[in-house]
Amino acid sequence: MVRLTARHRRRRHGGVADTGPRQLGAAMALFDLPLERLRDYLPERDEPADFDAFWKQTLEEASAHDLAPEFAPYDTALSEVQVYDATFAGWGGHPIRAWMLLPAGADGVPCVVQYIGYGNGRGLPIDHLSWPAAGFAALVVDTRGQGAKNAYHPGATGDPYGGDFPETPGVMTRGIRGPEHYYYRRVFTDAVRAVDVAAGHPAVDAARIAVAGASQGGGIAQATAALQPKVAAALIDVPFLTHFRRAVEITDEDPYQELVRFLATQPEAEKEVFRTLSYFDGLNFAARGRVPALYSVALMDFVCPPSTVFAAYNHWAGPKDIEVWSWNGHEGGAGRQRMIQLRYLRELFATG
Repeated sequence: MVRLTARHRRRRHGGVADTGPRQLGAAMALFDLPLERLRDYLPERDEPADFDAFWKQTLEEASAHDLAPEFAPYDTALSEVQVYDATFAGWGGHPIRAWMLLPAGADGVPCVVQYIGYGNGRGLPIDHLSWPAAGFAALVVDTRGQGAKNAYHPGATGDPYGGDFPETPGVMTRGIRGPEHYYYRRVFTDAVRAVDVAAGHPAVDAARIAVAGASQGGGIAQATAALQPKVAAALIDVPFLTHFRRAVEITDEDPYQELVRFLATQPEAEKEVFRTLSYFDGLNFAARGRVPALYSVALMDFVCPPSTVFAAYNHWAGPKDIEVWSWNGHEGGAGRQRMIQLRYLRELFATG
């Protein structure tokens, strides 16, 4: 196994790692299991007995709040794409922001609900034109409490909840000593409700909705596809929030290292932490995934190690395929992967 220290890797990366796409050339070396073993890697899942009950109750509680979707026209000076600044009620009725992009004159078109990488926000409408250019509607969903990391991908949605104990910077440990209060309970619920928003839009064909995302966005899409019956397909790129125990043991990159730093200062919380994470682990959602899924994995990805991705992919219960990027880091296939996804959905949804 090839390992580099965090100091050396961060020197090469130019700072602390993030889960957004990297520049090409940022990959390091093969460090995880060889590909032939990855294809068969099927670890046991740590699943709490009340996993399904927990999520059933969570979504039922959320349903008490009206979605209250609003779509305000947004002038982008684009002639072939209609853009709306959207707002809807997420977990707890909290307002969640999104962009809704439609091909000009859209009527009954398929829709991609897009989730965002760690630390980033929904950005600007011009960042998301590939979907409407291919004839799809796109609902690009902000992640609550994120989006102030860089000017390229600003966010517009807050999170009114914090923790009542010490936390590390970032959101990985926010509320982590109990699943009821954990940050990603709110995020996953927001994501499920975003699909309802897309399905209810008059220009969208509710039978042809895909969820998509990379890194954190891939983890959110993976969970949403398992929780939301209105999802017809999932595009899951280099997913984060998956196979937590292995991730923290083989990578010293953020955001997984937020968990390690927390446990280094709060070692008595280890049992509570991993119990909480078991309700949010992508392996448990993958085992409940029934719709067609297209995954991607990068074999030189130190942020979301390939074994964690293959673990989820191998547990996915529905039709599936995976694109393997042998020479890439966390950027995965980048634009090449998007072109594969466009062709995949064109065939699946019979568009074009």
